[in-house]
Amino acid sequence: MSWTEDKVNKLKELWGKGKTASQIAEILGGLSRNAVIGKAHRLNLSAKIRTKNFNQETNNNKKNSEISTDKPKKFSRSRFKSLLIENNFEPENPKQLEELDDNTCKWPIGHPNEKSFYFCGRSSLKDFSYCKLHLLYAFQPKGKKEDAVDKSEEVPKFIAKKIKSA
Repeated sequence: MSWTEDKVNKLKELWGKGKTASQIAEILGGLSRNAVIGKAHRLNLSAKIRTKNFNQETNNNKKNSEISTDKPKKFSRSRFKSLLIENNFEPENPKQLEELDDNTCKWPIGHPNEKSFYFCGRSSLKDFSYCKLHLLYAFQPKGKKEDAVDKSEEVPKFIAKKIKSA
């Protein structure tokens, strides 16, 4: 399929309106999502191109959401990591591969090719290969990896469930 001038103009228009590559491919017909992405890249189209209507819609949505939410502020994933550090976990007990047993955390620290490579060595939770801290990293709920976490909760609910079940 070749790109005609009409299709290129339509691509620019739809891209500017914030349509996804899949949506654009479907509208133009006879194109794959990757073809649309490739052409947009060659045309140096920015994902930040927005029309006035789109910006007004997003501003209205923000205003509506600010008015209707009485929830406490949420924090990003980086704040979640600070939550983990604030809790008192037992100190690491560096172990080599030969020293690991069923009751030690097998979370690798560093790169195996480095001389400083070791395993965590803390006490692992029952039926898991990892300590409480590394269990939080290893088992995250599906689709919630980037969700905000409420700092008012000492341990988020989904993590508390995992720990209780351990």
